[in-house]
This record gives sequence, C-alpha cells and structure tokens, in this order.
Amino acid sequence: MTVYHLAQFNIARMLAPLDSPQMAGFMGQLDTLNALAEQSEGFVWRYVSADTNDSTTDRPYEDDTLITNLSVWQSLEHLHQYTYYSDHVGAFRQRGDWFERPTEPIMVLWWLPAGQRPTLGDAIAKLDYLREHGVSAAAFTFKQSFPPPAQR
Repeated sequence: MTVYHLAQFNIARMLAPLDSPQMAGFMGQLDTLNALAEQSEGFVWRYVSADTNDSTTDRPYEDDTLITNLSVWQSLEHLHQYTYYSDHVGAFRQRGDWFERPTEPIMVLWWLPAGQRPTLGDAIAKLDYLREHGVSAAAFTFKQSFPPPAQR
C-alpha cells in the first residue's frame, strides 16, 4: 500500500516590498516560523529558494508582489496543528498588516506519494485547478478536505 503525504501551497500578495518598514514585522518572524515548522510533528519538507532559507526571493508568477509557500506534511492533522495551534497563529492573525485580502482561493492542499517533492509548477497547477474546478480530491482546502487515496 502506498503511503501518502500532504502537500500545501499558498500565495500572498504583499502590501509593500519585502524590505519596506511595513513588511518588517513579517520578515522578522519568518526564520522563527520556518524553524518552528521544521521542528513540528509531522513536518516533512519545505521549498526554499536557492539563495535564502525561505521562498521569498523566488517569484514563479509574473507579479512581483506575490510570494509563495510550499511544504509537505505527514497528515492534514499535523499541518492543521502547526497552522492554527502553534505560535504560527499569531502571524496568521496579523496577515492583514502585510498582505492583501484575497478575492479568490490562495491556498491548496493535495495528496502525493510519500517521498515525492512537488515543484512550484506542480503547486501553481494545483491552485489553478482548485480555482477553475472547485474543491475535489485532487485539490482541496482545510474547510473541505479529502482523505489520502489509500483511505478512500
């Protein structure tokens, strides 16, 4: 039986450049939050840019105000715990200070065989799929999730 892990991708449109005073609160927490994720139960992997310990310098979209986050977790429960019940929640609650309020989905989840690492291209395709087709077993959200293929 194949074991599956959960991939997570989200984007955010910044209200100001990363090096601006407005984004200082976000940037000041980023290394700590990334380290917290890596130490969290169920964490598997996160995408990092070639020149930093985060993903802020890679801009896979033509819009330079969009930043991305891509990670893999052992389960939906592990990611949920990190997102909403760790120190990450403080930054999550402050997101309006740094990022535009979204008008369309900005986060997508999907299952992939354990050991696979999604590319930014894979992640963008999943978010596009969610936006175009809505929630499904192929691309879903915390609010409407699906079990791994082996459990369906």
